[in-house]
Amino acid sequence: MKIRLLSEQLAAKIAAGEVVERPASVVKELVENSLDAGATRVVVEIRGGGVDLVRVADNGTGMQSEEVELAFQRYATSKLASTADLESISTLGFRGEALPSIAAVSRVRLVTRPKDRDQGWEIALQWGRVQSKGPQGCPPGTSISVSDLFENVPARRKFLRSAAAEAGRINELVSRYAMAYPEVGFQLTMEGRDVLKSSGSGRTEEPLTSVYGAEVAKQMLEVLWEETSGGNRVEGYISPPSLHRSNRRHVTLFVNRRWVQSHMLSVALEESYHGLLPQGRYPLSVLNITVPYGEVDVNVHPTKREVRFRHGDRVFSAVQRAARGALMTSSPVPQVHLQPSVDVPSFQPSLLPSRSSLTRGQAEPSTDPADSRGSGEVAPVLRVLGQAGNTYVVAEGPDGIFLLDQHAAHERVLYEKVISEMSRGEPSVQALLEPVAVELPPAYLELAEEGRQEMEGYGFLLEPFGGNTYLLRGVPSIFHDSDPAKGLLEVLEMVFRDSSLKGRREALAASIACHGAVRAGMGLSHEEMTEMVALLETAENPHTCPHGRPTMLHLSSQQLERQFGRR
Repeated sequence: MKIRLLSEQLAAKIAAGEVVERPASVVKELVENSLDAGATRVVVEIRGGGVDLVRVADNGTGMQSEEVELAFQRYATSKLASTADLESISTLGFRGEALPSIAAVSRVRLVTRPKDRDQGWEIALQWGRVQSKGPQGCPPGTSISVSDLFENVPARRKFLRSAAAEAGRINELVSRYAMAYPEVGFQLTMEGRDVLKSSGSGRTEEPLTSVYGAEVAKQMLEVLWEETSGGNRVEGYISPPSLHRSNRRHVTLFVNRRWVQSHMLSVALEESYHGLLPQGRYPLSVLNITVPYGEVDVNVHPTKREVRFRHGDRVFSAVQRAARGALMTSSPVPQVHLQPSVDVPSFQPSLLPSRSSLTRGQAEPSTDPADSRGSGEVAPVLRVLGQAGNTYVVAEGPDGIFLLDQHAAHERVLYEKVISEMSRGEPSVQALLEPVAVELPPAYLELAEEGRQEMEGYGFLLEPFGGNTYLLRGVPSIFHDSDPAKGLLEVLEMVFRDSSLKGRREALAASIACHGAVRAGMGLSHEEMTEMVALLETAENPHTCPHGRPTMLHLSSQQLERQFGRR
């Protein structure tokens, strides 16, 4: 094939692919332009998940009429003047690619007016080509409408997720910038419904409440830490050890008020909670790390999501010390003393008989087809001795001592119960006396909207109530007296996180079982422990919970004798 220059139109489409990945990319670039323009109010409107329409309007400085068409040329920017400016970037946008990239794959209409002009200017483009332009009456500021995104690039459009999922990403994005810029009033409207509003009062608590709800917001711990020399500063909010989530989606980090994804900063925050959170749980945070502009490189990715620090170790230490200091003030760090541990091998199921075989007085496993299990696993016959640490059931078996994780064991029992009910189409539902209004985080809207019928098959009775709010009228009966709204959110979090199980149905069942199971630290009566063990012995896969953790460990008689010097 001959080497040839790409056409201008094709080159523009390829360049757009680096900046505009999905509708949320459009919103990000336009919102950042509004903030760079000094706006104190930003209104975002979307339809069709942002594919049909994205409109961002602000009250910023606006553009002069002679600048409007130039703004849609590649590499046109008002934020850089020389190479030296790249060494100290103080604005969110600077590359001069956003507007031309968006215009290359959509229809765009821009209306703008500087505050010192009596008349504004309008320009309309289609697939990057100017269709019309001229004077236009409008309020001060800028309004940009982007419609029919990727209509001229159908291959790109087919890789987008559902409208609900794309809308969730946009909600998540605007929510984060509302928390980073509390002095700016944000409004987000989806399909004609207001889903987010902040007044721009300057108090971070307000957007924090709008995003996470009043109950979570009032528990958050304030972080305020500044380096004595070096200029690094960390401020914002983190959750106490008692408040945590099953994934990192609620860890929000800003560098110089730019939302970033940084593994290094995430690790620094998580290290601050070392010894305070259960395994596999993560904190909530809204932290802004202020670093001298010359000490951070934000020009390492076309979408500006990643940053590189000149002195990463100092920034890491700053985040860790700031968060740990806030945690220490509110909750002392527990002291852990490690003791030499006994080498306890995993239980070998093939060596022990099942309860069903012993009750018939048989030493050999039954050959009755009714006793066969799909997994080929057999649980041991156990006699409960007691409970250790309100977490582990201690039992005696045919060959030594068994320790059962009460949560994992009960979770396995409930999981098989939920799966059985679902397969029969007979979920056990606990109807609520009064419906509970639940405001869902943006990331879980798709699960609620597209999976409502599926969730009904497990006992959740949900109906839309406007915006991000749903009415919860019933929950799976195994939830008992627990908080129904909290239970729903925990289940959605687990389903969103868990990719080890095959498909969403199994993830839903596992999450429901996890929420309904007894917790570590809960005292159980001898009768309750005996009933749990008996139910576990009849399970098809008694040796692991549905997430793969072991339900029991075995310390054989030989090992006991060896440890006590009897052999």
